[in-house]
Amino acid sequence: MQQTLDQLKTLRLIGLLEAWQEQQGQSTYHDLTFDERFALLVEREYLRRQHQRLQRRLKQAHLSTPATLEAVDFQVARGLKKTQFLEWAQGQWLSQHLNLIFMGPTGVGKTFLACVLADHLCKQGYNVRYFKTAELLSELKFAKVDGSFPKLRKQLAAFDLIILDEWLRDALSPNDAREVLDFLDDRYRRSSCLLATQFPVNQWHPQIQDPTLADAILDRLVHDSLRLTLKGESMRKLTSPLQGQTDLIAEENAMA
Repeated sequence: MQQTLDQLKTLRLIGLLEAWQEQQGQSTYHDLTFDERFALLVEREYLRRQHQRLQRRLKQAHLSTPATLEAVDFQVARGLKKTQFLEWAQGQWLSQHLNLIFMGPTGVGKTFLACVLADHLCKQGYNVRYFKTAELLSELKFAKVDGSFPKLRKQLAAFDLIILDEWLRDALSPNDAREVLDFLDDRYRRSSCLLATQFPVNQWHPQIQDPTLADAILDRLVHDSLRLTLKGESMRKLTSPLQGQTDLIAEENAMA
């Protein structure tokens, strides 16, 4: 028996081993047939491995904030349609290699909603990676300097979805624009991007300092992109524990 236990550990069938030990220690299972007990052992191992894969996907996503679908408040008036967002959470747009653009003012929830989608898509089996745009540009540049660019390029290509937060927060220099264009070329109609930005699409062109590169970048993004325009007050303000006091101060200042 000990040899069998050791073999299960060597094969890393930990879920099966734990389930077998549970069956041995509880009389509840003793009247089941061999096939029924074996099915339960296999199911435990399967669920354990599925859980491990999910944890790996969530870890490699590097989400900036923990967020789940259940945490979204669809009652807040900010232009978020529940049915549309829930449909995006199922991931069909990823299968079509479409992009998604979240636009809106600071604090309206772009990053949070992007992380909510990423979390749920990981649970659907998709591989996701979150970047702030400046961070991705830095990684691409350093990889070219230290010779690891081919490896990084292969890693990025493996993600079904890459999130670029703070898109165009800083104007793209010609060199940065070339990096972005090469990155988008690698993903064009092969995999998806989600861009979160304060700028509406009609203001993107001036944020890219080389007009020719700006044309090329926009051409690869806007035609295959779904869009969500958010509006309203900052969610940080609406959820602040000082919200009542802030409103009172504002009223007093207005009266003064």
